[in-house]
Amino acid sequence: MTKPAVLQVCSYPEWDQTLLDQAYRVHRYDLAADKPGLLAQVGPQIRGIATNGGVGVMPAVLAACPNLEIISIYGVGYDAVDIAACQARGIRVTNTPDVLTGDCADLAVGMLLALSRGIVKAEAWARSGEWQQAPFPLQRRVWGSRVGILGLGRIGEEVARRMEGFGCQIAYSARSVKPVGWQFIPDPVALASWSDTLILTAVANAATRHIVNAAVLRALGPEGLFVNISRAANVDEEALLQALAQGTIAGAALDVFESEPAFDPRFLDLPNVLLQPHHASGTVQTRKAMGQLMRDNLTAHFAGKPLLTPVV
Repeated sequence: MTKPAVLQVCSYPEWDQTLLDQAYRVHRYDLAADKPGLLAQVGPQIRGIATNGGVGVMPAVLAACPNLEIISIYGVGYDAVDIAACQARGIRVTNTPDVLTGDCADLAVGMLLALSRGIVKAEAWARSGEWQQAPFPLQRRVWGSRVGILGLGRIGEEVARRMEGFGCQIAYSARSVKPVGWQFIPDPVALASWSDTLILTAVANAATRHIVNAAVLRALGPEGLFVNISRAANVDEEALLQALAQGTIAGAALDVFESEPAFDPRFLDLPNVLLQPHHASGTVQTRKAMGQLMRDNLTAHFAGKPLLTPVV
């Protein structure tokens, strides 16, 4: 039996690549020097696309694959895939939720601790010898503070549970009230006003684009901290840069950026921002689980079995 043709539009770790190559006729769009030429040659053969949440599927790729049946995303986000177009064509889309939830929540908490306690700067202080000249400046307490979770999905809930362990007061904003014991504040501006720290964990879609805007940042205030563990599209990055530069908020910890990895260089000059290289799910265990689930969805589809984690 001929193996299904799969277009690969991003790179994967070797442990996934080897198994993907064994199971399918894989065409490497991500490595192709002549991408339009590759699409013209193999597009009609392609039945599946393997991608990730950041790259998604470009409109030109989608249009060039008339017999496409499934897009399997390595990652939880699917905002870089035109879901409406896929639905109209009957193309199935899957992602890899749950397996990365704990790692993302861990990093959100770690980023908040690092930002609040100045951990990165303190490490440099100790290494540089400055400690011999003066004690490290006092920082901010985390435990017992008010933490607002903007977007109480899987990751948001796990962040909230971890922050409860620090004795923090928790409030959240979501599309509807959740069966949890935390305070529900539906308006993002009101949530920011209530919070000492606002942690953004919302899914990225048209409704959440720039949900953290200038008004939300003003409400967070000059003592407020902001942590983004979701998507850059959920934040008005220009407003955030201005808030950090002008001291409208006290600081931010960011794992995602517009135009990453070539993010806006103005962030580098700001002393009140903690920068991370979009690695919330970046542990060996979780990446292996993500790859397995991505491949399992392809396997299920081509075997005519129910998809494990369908988006549509």
